[in-house]
Amino acid sequence: MELRTLRYFVAVAEELHFGRAAARLHMSQPPLSRAIKALETEVGARLFERSPAGVALTPVGAVLLDEARALLDQADRLRVRVATAAGTAVLTVGLLGDSTDPGVRRLARAYRERHPGVEIRIRETDLTDPTCGLHAGAVDVALTRAPFDGTGLVVRELRADPVGALLRADDPLAGRESLELAELADRRWFRFPEGTDRLWQSYWNGGQAREGPVVRAVQECRQAVLWNGTVGMTLAGHDPGDGLTVVPVADMPPSRVVVAWAEGDGNPLLRSFVRVAGAAYRTEAQ
Repeated sequence: MELRTLRYFVAVAEELHFGRAAARLHMSQPPLSRAIKALETEVGARLFERSPAGVALTPVGAVLLDEARALLDQADRLRVRVATAAGTAVLTVGLLGDSTDPGVRRLARAYRERHPGVEIRIRETDLTDPTCGLHAGAVDVALTRAPFDGTGLVVRELRADPVGALLRADDPLAGRESLELAELADRRWFRFPEGTDRLWQSYWNGGQAREGPVVRAVQECRQAVLWNGTVGMTLAGHDPGDGLTVVPVADMPPSRVVVAWAEGDGNPLLRSFVRVAGAAYRTEAQ
C-alpha cells in the first residue's frame, strides 16, 4: 500500500464524505473514489458502506484506519528525525489572541513528547489577524479560529465552540438564559479596526455593521464592555472575569477552532504537526 493512498483513505474515513475529503486533499472526487475502490480491491474487503444517507466505515475499515494512522504517524516521525539530524527542525506556529486554550496545551505536550528535537517558535497575534501571519508568510502553521479569507490556505477544523454575548453583570439582559441577535440590534458593540479580515469581522459582529469602540485584544474586549456597557460576542465557555457575564446566543453559529497552513507546503514538520493536532483534539472530544 502506498502512503499516498493511505492518506486518501484516512481523509475519507475522518470526513465520512467523499466530496469533503476530496476538497481537503485538493483533488477532484472521481480519482479519489477510484483510489479507494482500488484499495478495497487490494485489501479484499469493503472499507466503506455507501448509501443515500452517507458514508460509514465497515469493521474492516475501522481496523485499517487505526493501522493507517499509526503507519502515517511513523512515516512522519521518520521525516522529522531526518530533519532534526540535518539541523532544519524548526517550526513557527501562530497562535491567536488568548493562548490559554487547553487544546493548545494538550497539543504542545503531545508534540513535544513525539518530537523532542524540534524547536517550536511561537508567534502570538492579536484579534486583528485571524491567520496569525500566514498570509504574510510569518508562520508555518496557525492554530486559530475561522472564518477568514482562506485564499491559498488549507484550513482544517479541530473543534467547534458555542458563542455568547459578553455583557456587564448589571446589564438588563444579563440574567437571561439565552438571547437572539435581534435583541442586541440597538446596542453598541466592540468591533475590530478598519482593514481587519472581512469574514472575521462579520462573524464576530453577528453578520451586521456595528458601531462602538475599536478593540484589538481579548482584554480590550472585556474592558470595552466593563467601562462602556457595550456588547460583543465571546466564547460561551470562557470565564469573562469579575463584573462580566456571558449569555448564550441561540442564533450564532459556533466558533470553529482550526489549524491552517499554506497550500502546497510539503514540510514534514508541518505535516506531523497537523496530524498530532488532529489526534489531540479528537482525544479532547472523547
